[in-house]
Amino acid sequence: MPAPVNPFAEILAAGALAAVSVPGACGAQRYSFGPGPVPAGYEQVLPGTTYSDARGYGFEPGSTVEAVDRGGGDPLRGHFCTGARPFFFSAAEPEGNYTVTVLLGDPQGESTTTVKAEVRRLEVEEQRTASGRFAMRSFTVSVRTPRYPPGGLVRLKPREKAAEAWNWDDRLTLEFSGERPCVCAVSIVPAPSLPTLFIAGDSTVSDQALEPFSSWGQMLPRFFGPGIAVANHAESGETLRSFVSERRLPKLDSLMRPGDFLLIQFGHNDQKEKGPGVGAFTTYKADLERFVADARAHGTTPVVITPVSRRTFGADGKIENSLGDYPEAARRVAREEGVACIDLNAMSASLYEALGPEATKALFPTVGGTIEATHHDDFGSYEMAKCIVEGIRASGLPFARYLIGDTPAFDPAHPDLAAGFDVPLDPKSTAETPYGAGGRPPGQ
Repeated sequence: MPAPVNPFAEILAAGALAAVSVPGACGAQRYSFGPGPVPAGYEQVLPGTTYSDARGYGFEPGSTVEAVDRGGGDPLRGHFCTGARPFFFSAAEPEGNYTVTVLLGDPQGESTTTVKAEVRRLEVEEQRTASGRFAMRSFTVSVRTPRYPPGGLVRLKPREKAAEAWNWDDRLTLEFSGERPCVCAVSIVPAPSLPTLFIAGDSTVSDQALEPFSSWGQMLPRFFGPGIAVANHAESGETLRSFVSERRLPKLDSLMRPGDFLLIQFGHNDQKEKGPGVGAFTTYKADLERFVADARAHGTTPVVITPVSRRTFGADGKIENSLGDYPEAARRVAREEGVACIDLNAMSASLYEALGPEATKALFPTVGGTIEATHHDDFGSYEMAKCIVEGIRASGLPFARYLIGDTPAFDPAHPDLAAGFDVPLDPKSTAETPYGAGGRPPGQ
């Protein structure tokens, strides 16, 4: 039998995972999961390794984890941690981008592992390994805090300080789930030179913390490799104006650099704003132009996205526009400013019409016995993310080169079937609708 191959050997030889002695320091961190021998330079993680500020890493409280040691003398692949329910591992890391590499598999059994980061950002979808086989997957995660120089602070909503707190803390959190997740090792390497794909938007885009809600912004990372970080700064209830007044745009100003990208999708809540002169082709258009100019001032490439359509079917089976002039105003800004436009409004309407009034129910959560018409569930947000990916390709945007190889072309007029979707549900749910972006039509 040939000698076992260390899946991290190439990286280790290159020195990219050199150990540091202080947890959470600005250097590579390496973690070995399970009770077997620990490779040099790794911190051992056992079921009882609970996160603390003093330790700087460990499982989040409430995680139910089992450790398995297969023996055999391989300190990297001979042991792992698993769990029947999703479990969460965190490492203290300062604000920045990090390339995360996970080693998955079992020397004596099959495994299926899905990995999410921070607040339910899908990174690895159903990675399967046969018995005795291992998979090494890498992706880049953005860690942020509410602080920005020279002393600014984002005005967080109550929900962001509770269920969404992992999006704003000084740690990087990974969620492992699936039929049988088997985690052998994790490395976390600072990646300050990699480009960032920022997202600004509302509840139809933001990282929704609790089932049954989800958004395309937290599904999008699944389609990108480790060469770029997806940093979703969207938040429920936001308009272009409130994004500025709550200091979210100033926060982005402190982060955006030449070579970065900014996806901008607003409209659902802007539509509800009242006052003299307020409207799609007046205040909304001017504010959107400001975001475009702001990104360009930092050398960042802006991309305008039209607001996703609501599930508003007419008697003829076609989607009736419930967003007024706001989608067209976004298109006009893109044309006049000479920036790429991803027409998610049109693509989502096409997708809904292809499925029809009944089948589209699978794209939206049911809360209190009523089917949503604006916010999506996991399957719906996954389909919207596929629309965004197709828009990225069609627009010839340069960051399309970071899309991973298993991302096929997608036609919204021929959407996937819900029966083929199997991203594991998260353990926590809510009956509370996300802030803003309402639009549940009567009887649907």
